[in-house]
Order: sequence, then C-alpha cells, then structure tokens
Amino acid sequence: MWGLVDCDNFFCSCERVFRPGLAGRPVVVLSNNDGCVIARSSEAKAMGVKMGMPYYQMRQQFGEEGIEVCSGNHALYGDMSARVMSVLRSEAPILYQYSVDEAFVDFEGMDMFNLKEWGERVVKKVAQWTGIPVSIGIAPTKTLAKLAANFAKKYAGYNKCCMISSDSQRQEALRLTEIRDVWGIGRRLAKSLMDSGVSTAMDFASCPRGLVAGRYHLPGERMWLELHGIEAVPTERMGAPRKSIMVSRTLHDMVADFTELSAYVADFAAACAVKLRRQGSACGLLTVFVDSNRFRTDLPQYHNSANTAFTTPTSATTDIVSAATGLLAELFREGVLFKRAGVMVSYLCDDEARQPDLFDFNPELDCKRRNVSDAIDRLNCAYGRGSVVLASQERCDVAVRDGGGYVP
Repeated sequence: MWGLVDCDNFFCSCERVFRPGLAGRPVVVLSNNDGCVIARSSEAKAMGVKMGMPYYQMRQQFGEEGIEVCSGNHALYGDMSARVMSVLRSEAPILYQYSVDEAFVDFEGMDMFNLKEWGERVVKKVAQWTGIPVSIGIAPTKTLAKLAANFAKKYAGYNKCCMISSDSQRQEALRLTEIRDVWGIGRRLAKSLMDSGVSTAMDFASCPRGLVAGRYHLPGERMWLELHGIEAVPTERMGAPRKSIMVSRTLHDMVADFTELSAYVADFAAACAVKLRRQGSACGLLTVFVDSNRFRTDLPQYHNSANTAFTTPTSATTDIVSAATGLLAELFREGVLFKRAGVMVSYLCDDEARQPDLFDFNPELDCKRRNVSDAIDRLNCAYGRGSVVLASQERCDVAVRDGGGYVP
C-alpha cells in the first residue's frame, strides 16, 4: 500500500500560520514579481479566482471584496515544508518527498497497522506541530493514492484521510474522477482524451491495454496499470537527483545598472550552488541568460545567453558565482532595461565521483572552497537564510530566499 500526504493550499496555509487572522478569509499568493496568482485558499477558489490570473485582472474583477493578497515568500514555504516532512518522517517507515507540499509513504512492514487510523492520527499531528492542514490518500498504487487524497480534501466525512482498499472502492473512485484530475494527465492530453470520449478515469481504465500502450506508449500504459491497482510507477524516479538546476526571476523593476543586475545574478548563482550541494551534485556547465521586457515594444529589445564549462565539476558557491558574474559582463549592454535574468547549472554528476582535471586542479584550493561553502550553509542554517552571503550578492531586494539554508 502507498500513502500520499498532500498539504492543503500549502502557500496560503503557510501565510496563515504566521498571520492567524487570515483564517477563514479568501487568500491568494502572488508570483515573485507580484504578476499573477500562484496559490489560492478554498475561499478564494469559491469566489472564482483562477490559478495564474494576472493580479491586475483580479483587482479589476473582484475590486475590494476582501481578498487578502500576499507576495510569495518561498523561504517561508521551504522552511515549513521541511517541518512538515520532518514530522512525517517520524511517523512513516519510508518517505519519498515528491514536491514542496507532497510526499509518498511506503507502508511496507506496516501490515499489522490500521492505516486509516494511522492517517487520521498523522493529520492531527502535522496540524498540531506545524499548523499546516494536510490530506492523506491511501491505496495500492501511487496514482490511486493521489485520487484518494483528492477525495480526502473534498469530503469532510473522510476526516482528511481516504483509503481505497477494495476493488469496489477503486471502481467507484475511478467513476467519480474526471480524466483531467488523474496524476500524469496534462491539459493537452486531457483535451485529446475528452475529444475521444474519455471523460473519467473509469473510461480510461476501460480502454484495452494494447490500445493504450500503442497510442500513449509507456507512460500511458503505466497509468492504465496503476488505475487497475497494479503498481507500475518506478519508486526510484521520485527521489532521483535533478539533471539540471535553474534559478531565474522576472525582476520587480526594469534594471539598467550593471552592478544591480550583477547582484541579482550572483544571488541566483549562489542559490544554484546550494541546491547542488543539497542533492550531492556538482556541475560541469553553467549558463546565464538575460532578457529585456518583451511587452515594452517601445524600448530596445535584447535577449541573450552565454555559458562556460568547468574543467573540474564544482558545487562551490565562490566558483559558480564568479563564473556567473563573469558571463554577465559579456552579456550586459548599455541602454537596455533588463526585466528577467537567470542562471542554470547542468552536466551534473555525483559530487563524490567527479573527475578532476589532470592539469588544472589544485586539491588544497578546492578543499578551501568547499569548506567555505559548508561554513556559509551552516551559518545560514543557524542564523537564518541570507545571514551570510558573498559581497557580490549585495543582499538585493529579491534575494533568492528559497535557495539558501543548510540541509544536514
């Protein structure tokens, strides 16, 4: 059996933990540049606020209807996610974090437990210890567990924990689930399936396996098997390290000054370095890109990128920030108002298995750089994210707060 723990309206719930007065009121969270809605409370959804709705449209449509608007605080969300996962790890034998607000639980070895009671107890514990409401779905496969979690959210009678344990329950869940709500069904595929007469999960599961495999290939066949209660989604895929990492932002204001833009890029690069160390990776290639405001056709337009390779893969903050700011110097153009910038690291390898360059590798210097990065991580963990930064970061206004911190 598998369990799926899903935090309810996670970003909004995090805001409510530190602002209890928001409880019961419509709340939305905006993207980093306050451009559009990226999270909605249940009350805001009921009012008709759509995901991705531009903020200016929301103001025009709903006016002063009492919607509380919060700018995205990804450092807070990351910290609250870590707290929730810590509580779950204390209760679950095997936990796979799937996203910032979701985790799968493998119930292997828990055959003697009443899993429904376990789920209800964990829901209460997470709420008590962190203030975050969660819903839990329990089923024979990961895809069915996702469906069960959706039912736990929608229907109060489940006490926030829905369990699919019999074939009749599985079939009823499939009949009540729209095809677009099945895990792995994107917008385009959902439209294609509905155009073909497949409107529910049961319709999809009723298709012949050979037809599904021929038309939708291995992912579709795996989905078909999972909906039939046959485990088919590989577990190792959920915890696999990312093959590339990118940190980018649309800047709140257009930037024409090199020093200011360089501070943003340095911050993005430092965040990439932290994320590399979190998953135990080192990068062999670094890319920096910059864009002007494509919506301001009255202004000069400029879009460009540049990359550099490391002779020895690295995860050191000093190496990555230095390379990123060096590339920015090549990309920068006077007279251009920059609206977006980003840093991406790729060609990742295991940090413990990286291949040093034979002619350009200084073990002593490499050790010092790694020690500096570890020290920065630990200080930021102890005193708060962003407490220690490189001088080139300059603590710019949109420091990448979701990239800092130390994960033991």
